[in-house]
Amino acid sequence: MINITLPDGSVRPYEKGTSAHQIALSISEGLARNVLAAEVNGEVWDSSRPIEKDSAVKLLTWNDTAGKATFWHSSAHIMAEALEALYPGTKFGIGPAIETGFYYDVDFGDQEFSSDHFKAIETKFMELAKQKEVFVRENVSKADAVAYFTEKGDEYKLDLIQGLEDGKITFYKQGEFTDLCRGPHLPNTGFIKAVKLTNVAGAYWRGDETKKQLTRIYGVTFPKASELTEYLLMIEEAKRRDHRKLGKELELFAFSEKVGMGLPLWLPKGAALRERLVNFLTKAQGKAGYEQVITPHIGHKNLYVTSGHWDKYGADSFQGIKTPQEGEEFMLKPMNCPHHCEIYKVKPRSYKDLPLRLAEFGTVYRYEQSGELHGLTRVRGFTQDDAHLFCRPDQVKDEFMKVIDLVLYVFKSLGFESYTAQISLRDPENKSKYIGTDENWKLAEDAIIEASAEKGLNTVIEYGEAAFYGPKLDFMVKDALGRKWQLGTIQVDYNLPERFELEYTGSDNLKHRPVMIHRAPFGSLERFIAVLIEHCAGNFPLWLSPEQFIILPISEKYEEYAKKVSDELNNSDIRGLIDFRDEKIGRKIRDAEVKKTPYMLIIGEKEMAEGKLSVRKHGEGDLGEMTIQAFSELLIKEITV
Repeated sequence: MINITLPDGSVRPYEKGTSAHQIALSISEGLARNVLAAEVNGEVWDSSRPIEKDSAVKLLTWNDTAGKATFWHSSAHIMAEALEALYPGTKFGIGPAIETGFYYDVDFGDQEFSSDHFKAIETKFMELAKQKEVFVRENVSKADAVAYFTEKGDEYKLDLIQGLEDGKITFYKQGEFTDLCRGPHLPNTGFIKAVKLTNVAGAYWRGDETKKQLTRIYGVTFPKASELTEYLLMIEEAKRRDHRKLGKELELFAFSEKVGMGLPLWLPKGAALRERLVNFLTKAQGKAGYEQVITPHIGHKNLYVTSGHWDKYGADSFQGIKTPQEGEEFMLKPMNCPHHCEIYKVKPRSYKDLPLRLAEFGTVYRYEQSGELHGLTRVRGFTQDDAHLFCRPDQVKDEFMKVIDLVLYVFKSLGFESYTAQISLRDPENKSKYIGTDENWKLAEDAIIEASAEKGLNTVIEYGEAAFYGPKLDFMVKDALGRKWQLGTIQVDYNLPERFELEYTGSDNLKHRPVMIHRAPFGSLERFIAVLIEHCAGNFPLWLSPEQFIILPISEKYEEYAKKVSDELNNSDIRGLIDFRDEKIGRKIRDAEVKKTPYMLIIGEKEMAEGKLSVRKHGEGDLGEMTIQAFSELLIKEITV
């Protein structure tokens, strides 16, 4: 017999070799019908795989992230089976689950392929799924694996096998299709009730631009047809909210190939919006005791060698910037923290000087492959709302909690009400990726865990997601469509102060090492603004909107009165403009609605004679007539930040 510990802490005895499916069946038939896979001692397994020793078991369903990943990875195998049936001779790269759905990288050889072929593949996919073929796991030797894929002529699988250890190689088979895979998979193909292929793109094998470009086919599947319908509606809404589309329509930002890919150009309205966000956070930081600093866009290579960023980013991200002076080399700034360490060292520090809170809206540069660039969410130059707090060890938790308060204030002010705090820790199985001692890592990780608990945050722990110099708390925000975005971050760092030999004189008159807290409530202005645009569909909070009103004179006879109204509102710090175009009022209203201007002020003979305005609100329609003073008071009341 073996003992199985379930998530609620209960322990149940089962015969050795019992599977997760059998465990589910012993609890209820309904649960067993919905189990997709199981987490056994932290590792995701097939639900049919025998459990041979005492284990902690979590049964995974569609409601679990790992359950969905199993569902979608199995779907990638079914799509591959459909492709092999429809396009004989196709070769396969990798086919993982992604955040929503899956993809498979394939080589069609000389066969033509485009999205026009999606419908035929979807039909074949569902034909295969309905056969309820079982996913069969088989251990194979390296020699047998090589022999199998040599016979098939699949050089991509052979390439993958070279990196695998003999004795730890598995195949999965369903129906007529066999793949190199470590799993896990669904009990059978019948769990999948709906499929939609969503996109086709190019992808270099192993991400190497010198190797062959494969065809990457994306898809998504669901256990109910109704869920696919809901998903497709959400996708259409996401397209409507796409920040790249709205950014162009609202004249916020642009890109130029001559300037460079991934380097955004902020247009006047976007620059004004961005500046208001900067001012908003600067004001909040000032109240919290932060001091603003400014550092250069480049730094000497030795600065980043000291910090460790050269080892981490140098080879892949940038070529050094050489000067005429022999041996002198600079880098575009990938991080602000090394510069702030040097500011700390400008003069001696005492324990009475701490905490020292240095803030900067610092622009940094990192090379992203062209295929990974995406609007403002993945760029090569971006501005972080960066700050570094230098504090005594006894101040770390209190300072960390104050930063949490600041992050939550930002989210509340901008309408982000749903979020999860992800505690990102070191990978305990691969500590070579990180710098610093085990002792300092434990101190940093404990501080984050304790502060998050005391603040009552809804947290999840993710191993292997820490920065190379320290653990962090990442805020995963849900937008209006339920999509998750990583925005604000807070990090505890014992290592950079060590590398830069930062010191302060303690009350004992001895030298001590400060602790650094890195934090960025927005994360980066570019990414934050992109998410904000999509979250509010371009309908910004009134305090942030590029224009809060637009005056629409019915004809040129009323332009002088329009200027008078505009001047009075501007004097009350209310922003707006006048539409002087020789267009009909209906056209002016439609255009203002498209531009998502919050308030439209229509002026004609009656309004001018009575000294009033006809007010329309974006998305709501007429609010009736009111005086300039009444309208001004209405807006000031709505502007709460």
